[in-house]
Amino acid sequence: MNPREVANKQFDIAADVIRLDAGARAVLKSPKRVLKVSIPVRMDNGEIKVFQGFRSQYQDARGPYKGGIRYHPQVSEDEVIALSAWMTWKTAVMDLPLGGGKGGIICDPKSMSQGELERLTRGYARAISLVVGPETDVPAPDVYTNSQTMAWFLDEYNRQVGHQEPGVITGKPVEIGGSLGRDTATARGCMIATREAFKAKGIPTNGATIAIQGFGNAGSFVAVLANEFLPGSKVVAVSDSHGAIYNPSGFDVAKLVEHKEKTGKVAGFGGAKEITNDDLLTLDVTLLVPAALEGQITKDNAAKIKAKIVAEAANGPTLPEADDILFKNGKFVIPDILANAGGVTVSWFEQLQAKTEYPWSLKLVQERLEERMVKSFHDVHDASKKHGVHMRTAAYAVAVDRVARALKWKGY
Repeated sequence: MNPREVANKQFDIAADVIRLDAGARAVLKSPKRVLKVSIPVRMDNGEIKVFQGFRSQYQDARGPYKGGIRYHPQVSEDEVIALSAWMTWKTAVMDLPLGGGKGGIICDPKSMSQGELERLTRGYARAISLVVGPETDVPAPDVYTNSQTMAWFLDEYNRQVGHQEPGVITGKPVEIGGSLGRDTATARGCMIATREAFKAKGIPTNGATIAIQGFGNAGSFVAVLANEFLPGSKVVAVSDSHGAIYNPSGFDVAKLVEHKEKTGKVAGFGGAKEITNDDLLTLDVTLLVPAALEGQITKDNAAKIKAKIVAEAANGPTLPEADDILFKNGKFVIPDILANAGGVTVSWFEQLQAKTEYPWSLKLVQERLEERMVKSFHDVHDASKKHGVHMRTAAYAVAVDRVARALKWKGY
């Protein structure tokens, strides 16, 4: 399914559960604004190449738009709109005073030099500078963007407005106003929610096995943090864009991370059997963590999922038809808008630090993330039991209700 169709279908299901009125439905099914930009970039060989970029500002009833910028060949307008919708529900389910936005550029960052990426980023910052700002729309990193990308964006934005504005973007290096703990926030939030799910389902962590699809920023840190939050567990399978590996005895995660950093892929790690990404999804494990791209669990493979708990570190990895199959089969899914909300939560902490010009300690960041994640997990779990629905519909019900209430107070 088209990502926007998926987002709308998930919204409709939740809107039915909370009996949302027709007016609010109409408003909340469309983005408020989508900006398309063309970004000319001089490549290293002297050629001028024009890249297509987008910024979708979905809804700001609860606060400024918030959402990442991704660089990927498959970026599309519909994908960016869907992601901005998911950001709207994600900030709402975490009860943050923010809305939802998302940006993207159609490009292959793996084939571009640092110089080309910097010129692309600065061009994008110039192109969208009129619609972003600390009280308007605050971008952040996403797929194939990082703290360096954010630093370039911030510097170019400051040039455009003529003054320092550190709150315009989050995920920056700590040295220029970034927050401690932001690099691991998505994974830490995911593991906090997963720990709460293990408790709620009465599943022991000792001996639990974990498969992680995607070994980028979120997936690799999930592996690193697994034993802190699930004592006695072991990571037995991981994958990246080059392939997947499996070892039923578990991996030495520190050595696996070192191997990935050295070779650029997980394949070839000593003692591991190479499998396919499809094989990884259907392994007989306790916990499956999809941490790659959207649309990975479908109606075709959902019935084969054996994991007791699925924690969605990625955005949109499970299609709606698959949700129903997983629910019927007794699988407990922690949906993306809850499971990976640690990143946006610490991004909000970074915004607060920029406003007060006072940095927080790592301990404070982690304590406040813990409080937010635990409360939000139980808000959603309680709604799931109240409505008799799976966790995704419950998360959407909580989020859509909060945004709809804000809309009604504002009179539209």
